[in-house]
Amino acid sequence: MTAPLEESRLAERKAPLEAYLATAAEAEAVEVVDARPLSGGAIQENWLLDLTIRSGPMAGPLEAVLRTDAPSSVAVSRSRAEEFALLKVAQDTGVTVPEPLWLCENPAVLGKTFYIMRRVAGTAAPHRLMKESDLGGDRDELAGRLGMELARIHSVTPPREELAFLGTPSADPALEAVMRYRAHLDALGGGSLALEWGLRWCELHAPEPQGPVLVHQDFRTGNYMVDRHGLTGILDWEFCDWGDPMSDIGWFCAACWRYSHPELEAGGIAPRGPFYHGYEAVSGRRVDPQAVAFWEVMAHIRWAVIALQQGERTLSGGEESLELALTGRIYPPRVEEEILRSCAPEHWKAIG
Repeated sequence: MTAPLEESRLAERKAPLEAYLATAAEAEAVEVVDARPLSGGAIQENWLLDLTIRSGPMAGPLEAVLRTDAPSSVAVSRSRAEEFALLKVAQDTGVTVPEPLWLCENPAVLGKTFYIMRRVAGTAAPHRLMKESDLGGDRDELAGRLGMELARIHSVTPPREELAFLGTPSADPALEAVMRYRAHLDALGGGSLALEWGLRWCELHAPEPQGPVLVHQDFRTGNYMVDRHGLTGILDWEFCDWGDPMSDIGWFCAACWRYSHPELEAGGIAPRGPFYHGYEAVSGRRVDPQAVAFWEVMAHIRWAVIALQQGERTLSGGEESLELALTGRIYPPRVEEEILRSCAPEHWKAIG
């Protein structure tokens, strides 16, 4: 367990942080002009930094984000060092991401590992995307662009030396997911008939595996940045793994990530068509509607488990947060209803 970077604590660490940044930026000096916590990160801790770099190849002002560990975490979250490596691979592959700048694993600087990335313009707030129709530009174009970005992520395949920490790809990601979320439910110590029933349904309806490819595993509305013109960056790479490409498409289209626009099945921003077309145009891979429907069911199971884990972060005493406590209380019942609806024979028949 790590301590939060409270503003007073970060102020105390300003001198070693500035010294580290000067070395990393090959500069005479770096001044932290402003540092403030960034709301919206449910798993990790993010800080907005306004820097002035004096001399060197990056001389001048720099708007950056510092990302580090939260006081407690959820299972399967990647380390900050691993996340930094994933960002660099994504950038090299042509994915639109905040530029990863420097990774610091020296505890003498801030007391824990962190990395610095260049700040990108815009917002990721789902409530704004749902209300402000001009955000992100044309929404069908935005959905198509997101499909293209996801296809570029999926172009990364094993083996990759710099991603060795991902391990060996599963031979059957669908059935492995069933076992994994059963284990998570058992570890949480609470039973849910709807979730257990959904897992059994998934066990019986698992599609033939595709891939393996690099899957983002949290590619959804709320984890990409947009401004008034369009997409500016894909965020939150902490759940990446080798897996089935249809799982990312199912996660993006799952009802739990459509927010106030359930009728817009591609992330609450557009119909599925533009998103699918963008993905297929870049990947050369056909989107399988039945496989996506399966992974949407799995997405709801996964989100329910994550919500329960978020609540446990407060219940276990690891992190006092009303938001986390409410997440564990409010969302699982809502998601359970969607799981039962999605597994109904008439729903499945309509897809097939």
